[in-house]
Amino acid sequence: MNDRLTRSDIQKMMDEIEHRKQVVRKEAIEAVKEAKAQGDLSENFEYYAAKRFRNQNESRIRYLERMIKTAEVFEDTSSEDEVGMNTTVEVYFEEDDEVETYRIVTTIRENSLQGLISVESPIGKALYGKKVGDRVKVTVNESYEYYVQIRAITKTEDDSDDKIRSF
Repeated sequence: MNDRLTRSDIQKMMDEIEHRKQVVRKEAIEAVKEAKAQGDLSENFEYYAAKRFRNQNESRIRYLERMIKTAEVFEDTSSEDEVGMNTTVEVYFEEDDEVETYRIVTTIRENSLQGLISVESPIGKALYGKKVGDRVKVTVNESYEYYVQIRAITKTEDDSDDKIRSF
């Protein structure tokens, strides 16, 4: 995997693991016990649903632990006037004559529908380290590239509102 994550991402994942182990796991085990006590398991939907919930929780715990184990800690080295991690960037797309606003985040927090763009994405890679006024070439693949211009940069240190993406 080797996702590039911030220390904050890793801490949020550790907090989620702890919550799932201490709270959700107990709830899931209790739900299986209660459903099992209802009798005939061959036609007991609640039993199968409770087992599925328990298995999903354990799968999520394993996924998060594997992410932490294989993560590469991302240190933001951008200066105050450059695009960096948790930076909100207003970008002018020359080709479309449109302005869009994005926030640069790690892959685990990306959500393009909310304007959260991964630093690993083509546009995230192109914008990282650039300054207001820079004209930047974004290479999507070998046959397609486009140009954008950085209109504004707003640095944000706090990512506490950002959610870790779940699968």
